[in-house]
Amino acid sequence: MNNTPHAPVTVIGLGLMGQALAGAFLKAGHPTTVWNRTPAKAAPLVAAGARSAPTLGDALGASPLTIVCLTDYDAVYELLGANGVEPDPTTPIDTNRIDTTLINLTSGSAGQAREAAEWAERRGARYLDGAIMAIPSGIGTAEAVILHSGPEQVFAEHEATLGALGTVTHLGADPGLASLYDVAGLAMMWSVLNAWLQGTALLAKAGVDAATYAPFARQIAAGVADWLPGYAEQIDKGSFPAEVAALETDARAMEHLIEESEAMGVNAELPRLIKAMADRAIAAGHGGEQYPVLIEEFGKP
Repeated sequence: MNNTPHAPVTVIGLGLMGQALAGAFLKAGHPTTVWNRTPAKAAPLVAAGARSAPTLGDALGASPLTIVCLTDYDAVYELLGANGVEPDPTTPIDTNRIDTTLINLTSGSAGQAREAAEWAERRGARYLDGAIMAIPSGIGTAEAVILHSGPEQVFAEHEATLGALGTVTHLGADPGLASLYDVAGLAMMWSVLNAWLQGTALLAKAGVDAATYAPFARQIAAGVADWLPGYAEQIDKGSFPAEVAALETDARAMEHLIEESEAMGVNAELPRLIKAMADRAIAAGHGGEQYPVLIEEFGKP
């Protein structure tokens, strides 16, 4: 077991996020080995106590846990020698064997994560895929949420070490889950922000500034968030009784938002898009059901 307070760790890839990851491990007292194609990027970390590995192979062999944080999955494969492609000859590595637990925090799709898990396992590595829900300055704080997916035993073995990065979570055995949660979270973020911008644009036409509207918008967003557990139960059961309002009632309110936006000279594309989805659901016979019945529209290609 390497789930000890000061287990050694390796970080490969020293962009802004990679530097933040390595810095958090160092701050938590973990012996930290770092490697980057451009060795100069390791200098601040070395000054803080990290060890700069002379070769990629040395970096992978230095610790039982290796964190990879690169630009994309192609960079991971190129660097670690996937599909017979050798990395830079100055950083030799046995492409047939990787004797470490590999946690890939590189952004990508669920399909890429699953393919990478198979690739790593064929080379003897134990693999977790991950997603960082934080900016570099937040790493090492409780506000930094780091998602992991893959074998639960692998996560459990290194959970204490990973805790140096922030609030760490294991989502399930499917390596693609971290990536899916990542994009699902982005969908929430952009949807909330876009709705706020729509309202802000409307009120601006009446001379209300964004700072004045923001507290009211925040109250509405928090109230809607409170609906989610109950709505989730309806979705999971596949039953949508209109306990609050019927979809056809919501659709009339959507039409009002569209009309008001156009009258005020504000872009109405977003409410028109949602209204079109609601109209399709109503045409399919769901007008008397509650809003979450729209999951059937969202679930279509």
